[in-house]
Amino acid sequence: MRKKILIIGWFCAIAAAAAGCGKTDAVVTDAAQRADALGETDAADAGQPEGETASADAEQTGDEAVDADTAREESEAAADAKAAEAEDGTDPASAQDALAFVRDMKLGWNLGNTFDAYTDTNKADELSYETEWSKAVTTKEMIDAVKAAGFETIRIPVSWHNHVTDDGSYRISEVWLDRVQEVVDYAIDNDMYVIINIHHDNSVNYMYPAIGYLEQSEAYVAAIWFQVATRFADYDEHLLMEGLNEPRLVGTANEWWLDMEKPECFEAVQCINELNQVFVDTVRAAGGRNESRYLLVPGYAASLQGAANEYFVLPQDIEGNSDKILVEVHGYIPNNFALQAAGEAGSTDQWSPDSGESTAEIDNMMDTLYEKYVKNGVGVVIDEFGARDKGGNLQARADYASYYVAAARERGITCCWWDNNSFSGGSENFGLFDRASCRFMYPELVEGMMTACE
Repeated sequence: MRKKILIIGWFCAIAAAAAGCGKTDAVVTDAAQRADALGETDAADAGQPEGETASADAEQTGDEAVDADTAREESEAAADAKAAEAEDGTDPASAQDALAFVRDMKLGWNLGNTFDAYTDTNKADELSYETEWSKAVTTKEMIDAVKAAGFETIRIPVSWHNHVTDDGSYRISEVWLDRVQEVVDYAIDNDMYVIINIHHDNSVNYMYPAIGYLEQSEAYVAAIWFQVATRFADYDEHLLMEGLNEPRLVGTANEWWLDMEKPECFEAVQCINELNQVFVDTVRAAGGRNESRYLLVPGYAASLQGAANEYFVLPQDIEGNSDKILVEVHGYIPNNFALQAAGEAGSTDQWSPDSGESTAEIDNMMDTLYEKYVKNGVGVVIDEFGARDKGGNLQARADYASYYVAAARERGITCCWWDNNSFSGGSENFGLFDRASCRFMYPELVEGMMTACE
């Protein structure tokens, strides 16, 4: 049983289809059949991505502020009550609801600019993508150090399109999938939660949330996730899967900002709803522990606006699953401090927890997510946030990170810092952990976030 989102022009309505509506089922079945027919031969990689840019979280006008203590008490009480239902001999994670599960994730760290790297033409040595942007091969020593610092969650963004066949089956290279699994295992061996996804594949050639590309996008999403979910079918709930990263109309005026008065924006939201449903259906159909795995889904551009607008709907899950769908949001806010380049007009390197101007947007985002989702038992993970270094403004960044994480935790939300291993030059310097020396460069910033989680 599931709802089918029908796109009927500009002012289309959201309608529930009859039981057994078969479009998504057919997409999943086709993906499974293609995978079964692929055999064991080595894959040849092809495909050319479109360029993508760094994101800023969309602004959203919020409801009335939620008292932080009340929000924290309500979310923790609900989580504790559900966790207490676990019976002896059962996996504790399986008896927790989404709120308890998300709380256990504590604080996360992104292995950014690594497996998400891509090029417009395929490289001869596909494993070199790992170092294309980060300039570092990921080692178990690195992941051990991240765990030792107190992080319980690691997000491993993965771009796939440089590593699939170009025959329409989108067969993933075994070499690439093996390496991704190897690094996933580094974290799993540390008893960490791990998030893997489809990252920089938002292109008219692969996944693009517009009606003219919907059929192709559904096929791509189903093909990738059937293979990935099958590979990881035996992994327990420490492994989470995130369907899409920042799905948006790349290259348009509304790439990062929704205008629901525009038909193309309204259509994009409906397409994302449909792709999220394909993702969920595909993973569930892959069997094994995928049937009850926690899954993350985004709204448009993974923004607050995308998750909070009335037309975004959560996908339906299979019978027997309760609150296994989590909402994924990115939040580099306030933009002028967290993301905007230092030399741009309006950019600032100053932030203070005592300034309403500094904290208002953060509070609004957390309140909005709490009211719409957490309060109703739906887990939320902000799996990208951070503030780039602007000329050594460490104290402001440390204050910001502590406040941000505390505001999220008080409302039952877990956050993951975006770390791209960048510390100097003109790029977005979100680096915390220097992979060359295997140490955290700003320990006070990390310690402040850990304290905020207590």
